[in-house]
Amino acid sequence: MAVFRFQFEAVLRHRRDEERREQMIVAELESKRHGLEATIRQHQRGIVSARGDLRDRLTPGASVDLRSVRLQASASLHLVVLAQRAVLELAGVHQRLDRARLSLLRASVRRKAVELLKERKLQEWQQDQRRREDRALDELAVMRAAAEDLT
Repeated sequence: MAVFRFQFEAVLRHRRDEERREQMIVAELESKRHGLEATIRQHQRGIVSARGDLRDRLTPGASVDLRSVRLQASASLHLVVLAQRAVLELAGVHQRLDRARLSLLRASVRRKAVELLKERKLQEWQQDQRRREDRALDELAVMRAAAEDLT
């Protein structure tokens, strides 16, 4: 029995490998994005908490410890700076992620093109096989009819 062999199978494997590498890059960047977003949320909660503590320390009528108020304000500003750094880093990750997604899309399109070629070649091969089988069956029928005529 004949077996279909796609002459560009190595190209198809290479395109699949390329696509897999691009998927890994996108996954790594997505992971980094999720981590940065979690860090930013954590800093935001810290900022809200520090501001609430600072507000509580500055209530009218209570004795105010200026040293602790200054430390609390400094901690709050430090969290703001950390959050801003994380936001800037997140913006860079978003840009790299957009480029990686575009690269993944291109790799997917290249792979699909070769897969479509393979599918088309397989269909052509199957049609050719059916034609050969039909010819062989016709040949057998002719030979059988000729043999019956001789007897």
